[in-house]
Amino acid sequence: MEERQAIVFDGVVQSRSSFKLGPVTLGIPEGFITAIVGPNGSGKSTLFRMALNLSKPDYGRITVLGNEMGGEDEHLIKQRIGYLAEGPFKLDDNLKACDKALYYSRWYPSWNVNRYQELLHILGVSDNQRMSKMSKGMRRKFEFALAISHSPELLLLDEPSSGLDPIAWKTMIDVLHRYMGQGGKTILMNTHIIEEVKRLADYIVFVAQGRVLGMYEKDELFGNWFTLYVSGEELTPGRLAELPGQCGIEAVGASSFRVTTGKALDAEEWCRLNGIAISSRQALELDDILAAHLQQDGLGSRVHETRGLFT
Repeated sequence: MEERQAIVFDGVVQSRSSFKLGPVTLGIPEGFITAIVGPNGSGKSTLFRMALNLSKPDYGRITVLGNEMGGEDEHLIKQRIGYLAEGPFKLDDNLKACDKALYYSRWYPSWNVNRYQELLHILGVSDNQRMSKMSKGMRRKFEFALAISHSPELLLLDEPSSGLDPIAWKTMIDVLHRYMGQGGKTILMNTHIIEEVKRLADYIVFVAQGRVLGMYEKDELFGNWFTLYVSGEELTPGRLAELPGQCGIEAVGASSFRVTTGKALDAEEWCRLNGIAISSRQALELDDILAAHLQQDGLGSRVHETRGLFT
């Protein structure tokens, strides 16, 4: 049975004077959490805005919840979506939070005021103050409560934990787990927090310089990418170039090397068959995997930007 897609970007291209996105062909699976990760300026937020028809592609087609955006029924599609933007909207600064919630609720037939009040309580937020008077973290929690209070089928989260303290972050994670536990829900998120990806994501999409480098199932990704420390009599970089999934070789001693691979099991079997000893193995973190993808894709000048990208 073919997996259903909550969002489909089909040959999407957007060109601006200083940046080009695409062509992007990507499907976001329904019923799962997908995390988009990549260096700043990669086009992640642009993909979110295009999914909501807030920014239009020059070419290509975007389908959301089975419907192409831009039609007469677009408002009906958006009623099924929750969106937490990357930053606050300045136009809201002079509004009291409760007034924004009242305005927001009128757009969503499935708005649940009891759920909204419950989320404010869980997150420790008072909506009886002006938005401009809220701290960054408090405002983020309020906007998060708004985005999820109508129990949307699709939830778009652009840097959801920005400004949150560790306790609020853990609470947000718990809320999102409960949201997905309802069934029939999909989350697309953009985050720099590696632990957020590990605890939430089912799929990971790597993007850089406006292009999708790959989409992977999370557990499979982390199970495949390792650094192997290998040694063998008269072992050379040329010989190791044949190692499955090899994407980086560095000498660390006489006939000893550190090798990065995206096919760990195949690489270990290859070493066994070729009499090459593996002294140790080290699983790669997400920023290292992204750096390896950039290197493979010929985007080496961006590799240094991924170091410390995730905190």
